[in-house]
Amino acid sequence: MECITEKKGDFLVVQVKGRMDAVTAPDFEKRCAEAIDAGQTSLVVDLGGLEYISSAGLRGILATAKKLKACQGRIAFANLSGMVQEVFAISGFTAMFSVYKTVEEATGA
Repeated sequence: MECITEKKGDFLVVQVKGRMDAVTAPDFEKRCAEAIDAGQTSLVVDLGGLEYISSAGLRGILATAKKLKACQGRIAFANLSGMVQEVFAISGFTAMFSVYKTVEEATGA
């Protein structure tokens, strides 16, 4: 899995590529936690390049969201497609989180 971060206004965009599973999810969680600890409270996670997400990946997302909630932060997701979109829908994540078609929509909302 590859995580690329980019600042867009008040938001930190975390672009995730590859697979988010038991091996790679802790890296995602650690990178997000470091950004939150540094004062970043608005995250947009771009999942357009994510090919696969496991329950460990979902758990990493929940842990990040919980950490953000504790500091009155917010998290949104963009560019979901295919299997990742299906997993988000089945797990109820689309009802729990803000999901946008594009990063631009997410950062403008």
